[in-house]
Amino acid sequence: MKETRTVLESADISRALTRISHEIVESNKGVDGLVLVGIPTRGTILAQRIAEIISRIDSSTPVAVGSLDITMYRDDLARNPMRPSQPTEMPVTGIDGLTVVLVDDVLFSGRTVRSALDALNDHGRPKVVRLAALIDRGHRELPIRADFIGKNLPSAKDERISVHLEELDGDDSVSIS
Repeated sequence: MKETRTVLESADISRALTRISHEIVESNKGVDGLVLVGIPTRGTILAQRIAEIISRIDSSTPVAVGSLDITMYRDDLARNPMRPSQPTEMPVTGIDGLTVVLVDDVLFSGRTVRSALDALNDHGRPKVVRLAALIDRGHRELPIRADFIGKNLPSAKDERISVHLEELDGDDSVSIS
């Protein structure tokens, strides 16, 4: 039986998202021209939470939030059973010429982010794309790194990182098994 240990609790996740939010605002020099795009499912929830925190930091302009389904852009469709598609919802203003921050829960091999970049390209041409991840666990297979990280969590390749969010799972926590 595999041992599971909690590495982040609700307060830790809240602090990490607050720090990420401040870093995004500082990097962008405010909120003008900023769009957060979550990678379903948990990345979308995290993007919404970050947008709420940013609105408390700088309420001058609401930050647009979108959701980007990457299912058909994955490079492992032949090997893994396909997940059900999630809706892609981009801000009505689009993303052309804007700063887009892709948001995901766990950064691992980089393949999900590569798929997201391909999918994002079908929706417009942002001025710049940044990446925010709650957890960076290492083991990159592609030259991709996060600009904003909640927690670096070195792990073995065979370990599993599980992110639980209140909206889906009833609690906020990150565990490793």
